[in-house]
Amino acid sequence: MKTWGTFLLLLCLQAFTCVVIGQSQTCPAENANKCDDSEWEGEFFPGINKIKYEGPSSKNPLSFKWYNAEEEILGKKMKDWFRFSVAFWHTFRGTGADPFGAPTKHWPWEDGTNSVKMAKRRMRANFEFINKLGIDLWCFHDRDIAPDGESLEEANANLDEVVALAKELQTQEKKKVLWGTAQLFMHPRYMHGAATKYIFTYFSHVDWMHVSQNQLIYSSELGVYAYAATQVKKAMEATHYLGGENFVFWGGREGYQSLLNTDMERELNHLAKFFEAAVAYKKKIGFNGTLLIEPKPQEPTKHQYDWDAATTSNFLRKYGLIGEFKLNIECNHATLSGHSCHHELETARINGLLGNIDANTGDPQVGWDTDQFLVDIQEATMIMLSVVRNGGIAPGGFNFDAKLRRESTDVEDLFIAHIIGMDTMARGLKNVAKLVEDGALAELVRKRYQSFDTEIGAQIEAGKADFDFLEKKVKEWGKPKVASAKQELAEMILQSAL
Repeated sequence: MKTWGTFLLLLCLQAFTCVVIGQSQTCPAENANKCDDSEWEGEFFPGINKIKYEGPSSKNPLSFKWYNAEEEILGKKMKDWFRFSVAFWHTFRGTGADPFGAPTKHWPWEDGTNSVKMAKRRMRANFEFINKLGIDLWCFHDRDIAPDGESLEEANANLDEVVALAKELQTQEKKKVLWGTAQLFMHPRYMHGAATKYIFTYFSHVDWMHVSQNQLIYSSELGVYAYAATQVKKAMEATHYLGGENFVFWGGREGYQSLLNTDMERELNHLAKFFEAAVAYKKKIGFNGTLLIEPKPQEPTKHQYDWDAATTSNFLRKYGLIGEFKLNIECNHATLSGHSCHHELETARINGLLGNIDANTGDPQVGWDTDQFLVDIQEATMIMLSVVRNGGIAPGGFNFDAKLRRESTDVEDLFIAHIIGMDTMARGLKNVAKLVEDGALAELVRKRYQSFDTEIGAQIEAGKADFDFLEKKVKEWGKPKVASAKQELAEMILQSAL
Protein backbone atom coordinates (compact mmCIF):
# COMPACT_ATOMS: atom_id res chain seq x y z
CA MET A 1 0.00 0.00 0.00
CA LYS A 2 1.56 3.09 -1.07
CA THR A 3 2.78 6.52 -0.29
CA TRP A 4 4.72 8.52 -2.88
CA GLY A 5 3.21 6.89 -5.98
CA THR A 6 -0.37 7.61 -4.94
CA PHE A 7 0.45 11.08 -3.67
CA LEU A 8 2.24 12.15 -6.81
CA LEU A 9 -0.46 10.59 -8.93
CA LEU A 10 -3.03 12.97 -7.51
CA LEU A 11 -0.61 15.84 -7.97
CA CYS A 12 -0.47 14.80 -11.60
CA LEU A 13 -4.21 14.60 -11.96
CA GLN A 14 -4.91 17.85 -10.13
CA ALA A 15 -1.95 20.06 -10.89
CA PHE A 16 -0.05 18.78 -13.91
CA THR A 17 -0.77 18.23 -17.57
CA CYS A 18 0.31 14.59 -17.98
CA VAL A 19 2.53 13.80 -20.90
CA VAL A 20 1.15 11.19 -23.29
CA ILE A 21 3.84 8.59 -23.92
CA GLY A 22 3.48 7.35 -27.49
CA GLN A 23 -0.20 6.44 -27.17
CA SER A 24 -3.36 7.74 -28.79
CA GLN A 25 -6.45 8.43 -26.70
CA THR A 26 -10.14 8.04 -27.34
CA CYS A 27 -10.74 11.09 -25.19
CA PRO A 28 -7.57 13.22 -24.95
CA ALA A 29 -7.17 15.37 -21.87
CA GLU A 30 -7.12 18.60 -23.87
CA ASN A 31 -10.57 17.77 -25.30
CA ALA A 32 -12.12 16.33 -22.14
CA ASN A 33 -14.83 18.99 -22.05
CA LYS A 34 -15.92 18.03 -25.59
CA CYS A 35 -16.08 14.28 -25.10
CA ASP A 36 -17.08 13.99 -21.44
CA ASP A 37 -20.07 11.82 -22.35
CA SER A 38 -18.16 9.44 -24.61
CA GLU A 39 -17.45 5.86 -23.60
CA TRP A 40 -14.30 3.92 -24.26
CA GLU A 41 -14.74 1.91 -27.44
CA GLY A 42 -13.41 -1.61 -27.83
CA GLU A 43 -10.73 -3.31 -25.79
CA PHE A 44 -8.39 -1.56 -23.39
CA PHE A 45 -5.61 -3.98 -24.32
CA PRO A 46 -6.13 -4.66 -28.04
CA GLY A 47 -3.78 -7.18 -29.55
CA ILE A 48 -3.13 -8.89 -26.23
CA ASN A 49 -4.90 -12.22 -25.91
CA LYS A 50 -5.45 -14.23 -22.76
CA ILE A 51 -2.05 -15.19 -21.38
CA LYS A 52 -1.41 -18.93 -21.71
CA TYR A 53 1.13 -21.37 -20.30
CA GLU A 54 3.64 -22.27 -23.02
CA GLY A 55 6.42 -23.86 -20.94
CA PRO A 56 10.05 -22.96 -20.11
CA SER A 57 11.20 -23.12 -23.73
CA SER A 58 8.79 -20.42 -24.93
CA LYS A 59 10.28 -17.16 -26.19
CA ASN A 60 6.93 -15.39 -26.18
CA PRO A 61 7.08 -12.59 -23.56
CA LEU A 62 3.29 -12.66 -23.28
CA SER A 63 3.13 -16.24 -22.04
CA PHE A 64 3.76 -18.14 -18.83
CA LYS A 65 6.90 -20.25 -18.79
CA TRP A 66 6.51 -21.73 -15.29
CA TYR A 67 3.08 -20.76 -13.94
CA ASN A 68 0.60 -23.44 -14.99
CA ALA A 69 -2.57 -22.66 -13.03
CA GLU A 70 -4.03 -26.19 -13.14
CA GLU A 71 -0.79 -28.07 -12.47
CA GLU A 72 -0.86 -29.91 -9.15
CA ILE A 73 2.08 -29.39 -6.81
CA LEU A 74 2.23 -30.98 -3.34
CA GLY A 75 -1.45 -31.80 -3.38
CA LYS A 76 -2.83 -28.44 -4.61
CA LYS A 77 -3.20 -26.72 -7.93
CA MET A 78 -0.75 -23.86 -8.48
CA LYS A 79 -3.56 -21.32 -8.60
CA ASP A 80 -4.73 -22.47 -5.16
CA TRP A 81 -1.28 -22.19 -3.59
CA PHE A 82 -0.94 -18.60 -4.80
CA ARG A 83 -4.38 -17.00 -5.17
CA PHE A 84 -2.75 -14.19 -7.14
CA SER A 85 -4.24 -10.70 -7.00
CA VAL A 86 -3.73 -7.47 -8.95
CA ALA A 87 -3.23 -4.27 -6.94
CA PHE A 88 -5.47 -1.60 -8.44
CA TRP A 89 -3.40 1.33 -7.11
CA HIS A 90 -0.12 0.43 -8.78
CA THR A 91 -1.49 -1.15 -11.94
CA PHE A 92 -4.13 1.47 -12.79
CA ARG A 93 -3.10 4.53 -10.79
CA GLY A 94 0.66 4.34 -11.08
CA THR A 95 2.22 6.98 -13.32
CA GLY A 96 5.95 6.41 -12.92
CA ALA A 97 6.26 9.52 -10.78
CA ASP A 98 8.79 9.51 -7.96
CA PRO A 99 10.00 12.13 -5.44
CA PHE A 100 12.34 13.54 -8.06
CA GLY A 101 10.33 13.36 -11.25
CA ALA A 102 6.96 13.87 -12.90
CA PRO A 103 4.92 11.05 -14.46
CA THR A 104 6.43 9.13 -17.35
CA LYS A 105 3.44 7.04 -18.43
CA HIS A 106 -0.15 7.80 -19.31
CA TRP A 107 -2.37 4.96 -20.41
CA PRO A 108 -4.46 5.45 -23.56
CA TRP A 109 -7.80 5.19 -21.75
CA GLU A 110 -6.98 8.06 -19.35
CA ASP A 111 -8.67 11.41 -20.07
CA GLY A 112 -6.66 13.51 -17.60
CA THR A 113 -9.44 13.77 -15.01
CA ASN A 114 -10.11 12.21 -11.63
CA SER A 115 -13.84 12.02 -12.24
CA VAL A 116 -16.24 9.23 -11.35
CA LYS A 117 -16.62 8.59 -15.08
CA MET A 118 -12.88 8.09 -15.38
CA ALA A 119 -12.89 5.88 -12.28
CA LYS A 120 -15.50 3.63 -13.89
CA ARG A 121 -13.45 3.43 -17.06
CA ARG A 122 -10.41 2.34 -15.05
CA MET A 123 -12.53 -0.30 -13.35
CA ARG A 124 -13.49 -1.75 -16.72
CA ALA A 125 -9.82 -1.79 -17.70
CA ASN A 126 -9.01 -3.58 -14.44
CA PHE A 127 -11.41 -6.44 -15.20
CA GLU A 128 -10.21 -6.84 -18.78
CA PHE A 129 -6.65 -6.96 -17.47
CA ILE A 130 -7.17 -9.58 -14.75
CA ASN A 131 -9.31 -11.66 -17.12
CA LYS A 132 -6.61 -11.72 -19.79
CA LEU A 133 -3.95 -12.42 -17.16
CA GLY A 134 -5.96 -15.35 -15.78
CA ILE A 135 -6.14 -13.93 -12.25
CA ASP A 136 -9.34 -14.22 -10.22
CA LEU A 137 -8.69 -11.66 -7.46
CA TRP A 138 -7.99 -7.93 -7.09
CA CYS A 139 -7.30 -5.47 -4.26
CA PHE A 140 -8.16 -1.81 -3.77
CA HIS A 141 -7.96 1.32 -1.64
CA ASP A 142 -11.20 3.28 -1.42
CA ARG A 143 -9.63 6.50 -2.72
CA ASP A 144 -7.84 4.72 -5.58
CA ILE A 145 -10.95 3.31 -7.20
CA ALA A 146 -13.16 6.37 -6.59
CA PRO A 147 -12.40 10.09 -6.16
CA ASP A 148 -12.70 11.86 -2.83
CA GLY A 149 -15.39 14.49 -2.41
CA GLU A 150 -15.92 17.92 -0.89
CA SER A 151 -17.80 16.16 1.90
CA LEU A 152 -17.96 12.70 3.39
CA GLU A 153 -21.36 12.23 1.77
CA GLU A 154 -19.99 13.07 -1.67
CA ALA A 155 -16.98 10.78 -1.21
CA ASN A 156 -19.25 7.92 -0.13
CA ALA A 157 -21.58 8.48 -3.08
CA ASN A 158 -18.60 8.37 -5.47
CA LEU A 159 -17.45 5.11 -3.95
CA ASP A 160 -20.94 3.61 -4.10
CA GLU A 161 -21.23 4.34 -7.81
CA VAL A 162 -17.89 2.75 -8.69
CA VAL A 163 -18.41 -0.22 -6.37
CA ALA A 164 -21.79 -0.91 -8.02
CA LEU A 165 -20.02 -1.21 -11.38
CA ALA A 166 -17.30 -3.40 -9.84
CA LYS A 167 -19.97 -5.73 -8.46
CA GLU A 168 -21.57 -6.01 -11.89
CA LEU A 169 -18.21 -6.74 -13.56
CA GLN A 170 -17.25 -9.26 -10.87
CA THR A 171 -20.44 -11.18 -11.54
CA GLN A 172 -19.87 -11.16 -15.29
CA GLU A 173 -16.22 -12.22 -15.09
CA LYS A 174 -16.51 -14.46 -12.00
CA LYS A 175 -13.86 -12.51 -10.09
CA LYS A 176 -13.57 -11.59 -6.41
CA VAL A 177 -11.91 -9.06 -4.10
CA LEU A 178 -8.97 -10.48 -2.14
CA TRP A 179 -9.00 -7.47 0.15
CA GLY A 180 -10.02 -3.85 0.42
CA THR A 181 -8.66 -1.06 2.58
CA ALA A 182 -9.14 2.59 3.46
CA GLN A 183 -6.49 5.08 2.37
CA LEU A 184 -5.69 6.83 5.66
CA PHE A 185 -2.31 8.32 4.86
CA MET A 186 -2.36 10.65 1.83
CA HIS A 187 -4.87 13.40 2.63
CA PRO A 188 -3.41 16.34 4.65
CA ARG A 189 -5.92 15.61 7.42
CA TYR A 190 -3.90 12.51 8.22
CA MET A 191 -0.54 14.24 8.53
CA HIS A 192 -0.39 13.38 12.26
CA GLY A 193 -1.87 9.94 11.75
CA ALA A 194 -5.42 8.65 11.58
CA ALA A 195 -6.06 6.31 14.50
CA THR A 196 -3.43 7.39 17.02
CA LYS A 197 -4.06 11.09 17.73
CA TYR A 198 -7.57 10.76 19.11
CA ILE A 199 -8.18 12.34 22.55
CA PHE A 200 -10.04 9.42 24.07
CA THR A 201 -11.18 11.04 27.33
CA TYR A 202 -13.16 13.66 25.42
CA PHE A 203 -15.08 11.18 23.31
CA SER A 204 -17.02 9.49 26.10
CA HIS A 205 -17.81 12.65 28.06
CA VAL A 206 -18.32 15.41 25.51
CA ASP A 207 -21.78 16.96 25.13
CA TRP A 208 -21.86 17.49 21.34
CA MET A 209 -24.92 19.78 21.59
CA HIS A 210 -22.94 22.35 23.59
CA VAL A 211 -19.46 22.18 22.02
CA SER A 212 -18.25 25.53 20.71
CA GLN A 213 -16.43 26.00 17.42
CA ASN A 214 -13.26 26.94 19.29
CA GLN A 215 -13.37 23.69 21.20
CA LEU A 216 -13.79 21.72 17.98
CA ILE A 217 -10.76 23.44 16.46
CA TYR A 218 -8.74 22.76 19.62
CA SER A 219 -9.73 19.09 19.45
CA SER A 220 -9.08 18.66 15.73
CA GLU A 221 -7.26 15.37 16.18
CA LEU A 222 -10.44 13.90 17.63
CA GLY A 223 -12.23 14.91 14.45
CA VAL A 224 -9.54 13.24 12.35
CA TYR A 225 -9.88 10.03 14.37
CA ALA A 226 -13.65 10.10 13.88
CA TYR A 227 -13.29 10.82 10.13
CA ALA A 228 -10.87 7.92 9.77
CA ALA A 229 -13.36 5.67 11.55
CA THR A 230 -16.14 6.63 9.14
CA GLN A 231 -13.84 6.07 6.18
CA VAL A 232 -12.91 2.59 7.41
CA LYS A 233 -16.58 1.91 8.06
CA LYS A 234 -17.47 2.72 4.45
CA ALA A 235 -14.49 0.87 2.98
CA MET A 236 -15.32 -2.21 5.01
CA GLU A 237 -18.93 -2.04 3.84
CA ALA A 238 -17.71 -1.83 0.22
CA THR A 239 -15.36 -4.76 0.71
CA HIS A 240 -18.16 -6.79 2.29
CA TYR A 241 -20.55 -5.91 -0.56
CA LEU A 242 -17.96 -7.06 -3.11
CA GLY A 243 -17.49 -10.37 -1.30
CA GLY A 244 -13.97 -9.46 -0.15
CA GLU A 245 -12.17 -12.15 1.81
CA ASN A 246 -9.96 -9.81 3.86
CA PHE A 247 -9.67 -6.20 4.98
CA VAL A 248 -6.27 -4.55 5.49
CA PHE A 249 -5.02 -1.83 7.84
CA TRP A 250 -1.79 -0.14 6.84
CA GLY A 251 -0.75 2.45 9.40
CA GLY A 252 1.42 4.56 7.13
CA ARG A 253 1.33 7.54 9.49
CA GLU A 254 0.52 5.74 12.73
CA GLY A 255 3.84 6.47 14.36
CA TYR A 256 6.02 9.42 15.27
CA GLN A 257 8.69 11.76 13.95
CA SER A 258 9.94 12.74 17.43
CA LEU A 259 9.30 11.37 20.91
CA LEU A 260 9.73 14.89 22.32
CA ASN A 261 6.17 15.79 21.35
CA THR A 262 4.66 12.29 21.41
CA ASP A 263 2.82 10.33 24.10
CA MET A 264 3.60 6.89 22.70
CA GLU A 265 1.60 4.96 25.27
CA ARG A 266 -1.52 7.01 24.67
CA GLU A 267 -1.19 6.74 20.90
CA LEU A 268 -0.85 2.94 21.08
CA ASN A 269 -3.91 2.83 23.33
CA HIS A 270 -5.82 4.90 20.77
CA LEU A 271 -4.74 2.58 17.96
CA ALA A 272 -5.96 -0.42 19.94
CA LYS A 273 -9.34 1.25 20.54
CA PHE A 274 -9.63 1.90 16.80
CA PHE A 275 -8.96 -1.75 16.02
CA GLU A 276 -11.45 -2.86 18.70
CA ALA A 277 -14.10 -0.69 17.05
CA ALA A 278 -13.23 -2.17 13.64
CA VAL A 279 -13.68 -5.69 15.00
CA ALA A 280 -17.03 -4.73 16.51
CA TYR A 281 -18.25 -3.22 13.23
CA LYS A 282 -17.07 -6.21 11.22
CA LYS A 283 -19.23 -8.45 13.39
CA LYS A 284 -22.15 -6.03 13.32
CA ILE A 285 -22.43 -6.10 9.53
CA GLY A 286 -21.74 -9.84 9.26
CA PHE A 287 -18.44 -9.44 7.41
CA ASN A 288 -16.65 -12.79 7.70
CA GLY A 289 -13.39 -11.68 6.11
CA THR A 290 -10.07 -11.68 7.93
CA LEU A 291 -8.79 -8.38 9.33
CA LEU A 292 -5.13 -7.89 8.43
CA ILE A 293 -2.45 -5.51 9.71
CA GLU A 294 0.43 -4.73 7.36
CA PRO A 295 3.70 -4.12 9.22
CA LYS A 296 6.11 -1.44 8.02
CA PRO A 297 8.96 0.11 9.98
CA GLN A 298 9.29 3.62 8.54
CA GLU A 299 8.58 5.86 5.56
CA PRO A 300 6.72 8.11 5.70
CA THR A 301 7.03 8.42 9.51
CA LYS A 302 10.37 7.97 11.23
CA HIS A 303 8.98 5.13 13.33
CA GLN A 304 5.72 3.33 12.67
CA TYR A 305 4.09 1.37 15.47
CA ASP A 306 3.66 -1.79 13.37
CA TRP A 307 7.44 -1.97 12.78
CA ASP A 308 7.62 -5.67 11.88
CA ALA A 309 5.81 -8.97 12.42
CA ALA A 310 7.19 -9.43 15.95
CA THR A 311 6.29 -5.90 17.06
CA THR A 312 2.79 -6.19 15.62
CA SER A 313 2.27 -9.62 17.19
CA ASN A 314 3.22 -8.22 20.57
CA PHE A 315 0.82 -5.30 20.11
CA LEU A 316 -2.03 -7.68 19.31
CA ARG A 317 -1.29 -9.81 22.38
CA LYS A 318 -1.04 -6.86 24.72
CA TYR A 319 -4.44 -5.52 23.71
CA GLY A 320 -6.22 -8.86 23.49
CA LEU A 321 -6.60 -8.72 19.69
CA ILE A 322 -4.55 -11.79 18.80
CA GLY A 323 -7.59 -13.78 17.74
CA GLU A 324 -9.11 -10.99 15.66
CA PHE A 325 -6.28 -10.08 13.29
CA LYS A 326 -3.65 -11.68 11.11
CA LEU A 327 -0.73 -10.08 9.26
CA ASN A 328 -0.27 -8.99 5.68
CA ILE A 329 3.47 -9.39 5.13
CA GLU A 330 5.03 -7.22 2.43
CA CYS A 331 8.48 -8.35 1.35
CA ASN A 332 9.76 -4.83 0.65
CA HIS A 333 8.70 -3.78 4.16
CA ALA A 334 10.66 -6.71 5.57
CA THR A 335 13.76 -5.31 3.87
CA LEU A 336 13.20 -1.88 5.41
CA SER A 337 12.87 -3.41 8.89
CA GLY A 338 16.22 -5.16 8.54
CA HIS A 339 14.74 -8.63 7.98
CA SER A 340 14.33 -11.00 5.08
CA CYS A 341 10.84 -11.69 3.79
CA HIS A 342 11.31 -15.32 4.87
CA HIS A 343 12.03 -14.17 8.44
CA GLU A 344 8.86 -12.09 8.57
CA LEU A 345 6.76 -14.90 7.12
CA GLU A 346 8.16 -17.41 9.60
CA THR A 347 7.58 -15.01 12.50
CA ALA A 348 3.98 -14.57 11.41
CA ARG A 349 3.52 -18.27 10.73
CA ILE A 350 4.77 -19.61 14.06
CA ASN A 351 2.52 -17.09 15.83
CA GLY A 352 -0.48 -18.30 13.82
CA LEU A 353 -0.77 -14.89 12.15
CA LEU A 354 0.23 -15.42 8.52
CA GLY A 355 -2.73 -14.05 6.58
CA ASN A 356 -1.58 -12.59 3.26
CA ILE A 357 1.54 -11.71 1.28
CA ASP A 358 2.23 -8.55 -0.70
CA ALA A 359 4.48 -10.08 -3.35
CA ASN A 360 7.13 -7.51 -4.14
CA THR A 361 10.74 -6.72 -3.35
CA GLY A 362 13.04 -3.77 -2.83
CA ASP A 363 16.46 -2.92 -4.14
CA PRO A 364 19.05 -3.63 -1.40
CA GLN A 365 21.09 -0.71 -2.70
CA VAL A 366 18.16 1.70 -2.35
CA GLY A 367 16.92 2.49 1.14
CA TRP A 368 13.26 3.12 0.41
CA ASP A 369 10.10 1.30 -0.61
CA THR A 370 10.64 0.72 -4.34
CA ASP A 371 7.86 -1.89 -4.77
CA GLN A 372 9.49 -3.90 -7.52
CA PHE A 373 8.11 -7.13 -8.93
CA LEU A 374 9.84 -10.05 -7.24
CA VAL A 375 12.11 -11.83 -9.75
CA ASP A 376 14.68 -13.45 -7.42
CA ILE A 377 14.10 -17.22 -7.65
CA GLN A 378 15.94 -18.00 -4.43
CA GLU A 379 13.87 -15.46 -2.48
CA ALA A 380 10.70 -16.88 -4.03
CA THR A 381 11.77 -20.36 -2.94
CA MET A 382 12.31 -19.21 0.66
CA ILE A 383 8.90 -17.50 0.64
CA MET A 384 7.21 -20.65 -0.61
CA LEU A 385 8.94 -22.73 2.09
CA SER A 386 6.93 -20.73 4.65
CA VAL A 387 3.71 -20.94 2.66
CA VAL A 388 4.01 -24.71 2.23
CA ARG A 389 4.80 -25.16 5.93
CA ASN A 390 1.70 -23.08 6.63
CA GLY A 391 -0.40 -25.44 4.51
CA GLY A 392 -1.29 -22.60 2.14
CA ILE A 393 -2.43 -19.05 2.68
CA ALA A 394 -6.19 -18.98 1.94
CA PRO A 395 -8.31 -16.95 2.51
CA GLY A 396 -5.29 -14.75 1.88
CA GLY A 397 -3.24 -14.74 -1.27
CA PHE A 398 -0.33 -13.18 -3.13
CA ASN A 399 -1.13 -9.59 -4.00
CA PHE A 400 1.17 -7.95 -6.53
CA ASP A 401 1.74 -4.75 -4.57
CA ALA A 402 4.33 -3.84 -7.18
CA LYS A 403 4.68 -1.26 -9.90
CA LEU A 404 6.37 -0.86 -13.24
CA ARG A 405 9.73 0.82 -13.25
CA ARG A 406 9.62 4.51 -14.11
CA GLU A 407 11.26 3.78 -17.45
CA SER A 408 8.71 1.10 -18.51
CA THR A 409 5.98 2.91 -20.42
CA ASP A 410 4.28 0.45 -22.80
CA VAL A 411 0.88 -1.02 -21.97
CA GLU A 412 2.22 -4.53 -22.58
CA ASP A 413 4.75 -3.91 -19.79
CA LEU A 414 1.86 -4.24 -17.32
CA PHE A 415 1.38 -7.82 -18.50
CA ILE A 416 5.07 -8.66 -18.71
CA ALA A 417 5.68 -7.47 -15.14
CA HIS A 418 2.89 -9.63 -13.73
CA ILE A 419 3.90 -12.61 -15.88
CA ILE A 420 7.48 -12.60 -14.58
CA GLY A 421 6.21 -12.15 -11.02
CA MET A 422 3.87 -15.14 -11.38
CA ASP A 423 6.52 -17.25 -13.11
CA THR A 424 9.07 -16.45 -10.38
CA MET A 425 6.71 -17.55 -7.62
CA ALA A 426 5.83 -20.69 -9.61
CA ARG A 427 9.52 -21.58 -9.86
CA GLY A 428 9.81 -21.04 -6.12
CA LEU A 429 6.95 -23.47 -5.49
CA LYS A 430 8.47 -26.07 -7.81
CA ASN A 431 11.78 -25.74 -5.99
CA VAL A 432 10.10 -26.30 -2.64
CA ALA A 433 8.45 -29.41 -4.06
CA LYS A 434 11.93 -30.70 -4.96
CA LEU A 435 13.17 -29.99 -1.42
CA VAL A 436 10.17 -31.73 0.12
CA GLU A 437 10.44 -34.78 -2.14
CA ASP A 438 14.21 -35.01 -1.64
CA GLY A 439 13.92 -34.67 2.15
CA ALA A 440 17.60 -33.84 2.69
CA LEU A 441 17.00 -30.35 4.07
CA ALA A 442 14.30 -31.53 6.47
CA GLU A 443 16.59 -34.37 7.62
CA LEU A 444 19.46 -31.94 8.20
CA VAL A 445 17.22 -29.80 10.43
CA ARG A 446 15.89 -32.89 12.25
CA LYS A 447 19.40 -34.12 13.03
CA ARG A 448 20.41 -30.71 14.35
CA TYR A 449 17.79 -30.97 17.11
CA GLN A 450 17.81 -34.75 17.59
CA SER A 451 19.19 -34.53 21.13
CA PHE A 452 15.83 -33.05 22.13
CA ASP A 453 14.08 -36.14 20.74
CA THR A 454 15.35 -38.09 23.75
CA GLU A 455 13.42 -38.69 26.98
CA ILE A 456 15.19 -35.84 28.77
CA GLY A 457 14.75 -33.55 25.78
CA ALA A 458 11.03 -34.23 25.90
CA GLN A 459 11.02 -33.37 29.61
CA ILE A 460 12.70 -30.03 28.86
CA GLU A 461 10.22 -29.18 26.11
CA ALA A 462 7.35 -30.13 28.40
CA GLY A 463 8.65 -27.81 31.13
CA LYS A 464 9.34 -30.71 33.53
CA ALA A 465 13.11 -30.35 33.85
CA ASP A 466 14.17 -27.82 36.52
CA PHE A 467 17.66 -26.45 37.02
CA ASP A 468 18.51 -28.87 39.85
CA PHE A 469 17.64 -31.83 37.62
CA LEU A 470 19.67 -30.45 34.72
CA GLU A 471 22.66 -29.76 36.98
CA LYS A 472 22.58 -33.39 38.09
CA LYS A 473 22.61 -34.56 34.48
CA VAL A 474 25.53 -32.32 33.56
CA LYS A 475 27.56 -33.87 36.37
CA GLU A 476 26.74 -37.30 34.97
CA TRP A 477 27.50 -36.42 31.36
CA GLY A 478 30.52 -34.15 31.72
CA LYS A 479 31.32 -31.43 29.20
CA PRO A 480 28.89 -31.29 26.26
CA LYS A 481 29.94 -31.99 22.69
CA VAL A 482 28.74 -29.37 20.19
CA ALA A 483 27.91 -30.54 16.68
CA SER A 484 28.32 -28.58 13.44
CA ALA A 485 25.34 -26.56 12.24
CA LYS A 486 26.07 -27.63 8.64
CA GLN A 487 25.01 -24.25 7.21
CA GLU A 488 27.02 -24.68 4.03
CA LEU A 489 25.46 -28.11 3.46
CA ALA A 490 22.00 -26.58 3.91
CA GLU A 491 22.86 -23.93 1.33
CA MET A 492 24.20 -26.59 -1.02
CA ILE A 493 20.92 -28.52 -0.76
CA LEU A 494 18.95 -25.33 -1.46
CA GLN A 495 21.10 -24.49 -4.48
CA SER A 496 20.63 -28.00 -5.88
CA ALA A 497 16.88 -27.35 -5.97
CA LEU A 498 17.28 -23.99 -7.77
